[in-house]
Amino acid sequence: MNVTAVSRITLRAVRRWPVRSARRFVASNKGSPMIHWLYLTIAIVAEVVGTSFLRASEGFTKLVPSVLVVIGYGLAFFFLSLTLKDIPVGIAYAIWSGAGVTLIAAIGWIFFGQKLDAPAILGMGLIVAGVIVLNVFSKASAH
Repeated sequence: MNVTAVSRITLRAVRRWPVRSARRFVASNKGSPMIHWLYLTIAIVAEVVGTSFLRASEGFTKLVPSVLVVIGYGLAFFFLSLTLKDIPVGIAYAIWSGAGVTLIAAIGWIFFGQKLDAPAILGMGLIVAGVIVLNVFSKASAH
């Protein structure tokens, strides 16, 4: 087998790996009562990773950060779609977007040196408080 054939086989395996792994993970955890919260957490983390690499992709002109953006958003929407089987769309999206905004602002502050003033911190605190109210007090949330 020559080098080109090996690299083609390896490339095919790498392209299929995330999809196969995700399908295996989903299949092995069906029926678990709290799995939808894990799916939502994975969706949030994947979206935050994708968004974090947007700046580094420089308008999708840099290959590696651009690929990480696409993979991050792909996984985020995949796991968000799984979440929506058990959690109402309004609740899931509120948690997903609220946590995403807060985490991205924190990453910008920690890693990119972006400044957060008092109104920004207050606003993010209100977002977190809103997510807590949705989860603890709302009957619309899936428990």
